[in-house]
Amino acid sequence: MGLVWGMAIAGAILGALTARRRKGSGADIAQYAAGYGIAFALLGLVASLILVRMVG
Repeated sequence: MGLVWGMAIAGAILGALTARRRKGSGADIAQYAAGYGIAFALLGLVASLILVRMVG
């Protein structure tokens, strides 16, 4: 579960920085942060499931 949250937060930060680098407005930054956060959370969920299957 911690992996999913960590990936979501990392994705949100990366998304916000990406939008900021592209000189986006506040709404753009929020949208990029949300989109990247969701995408990274899904990747973290898949990675977490794979780890659980391999270990347990």
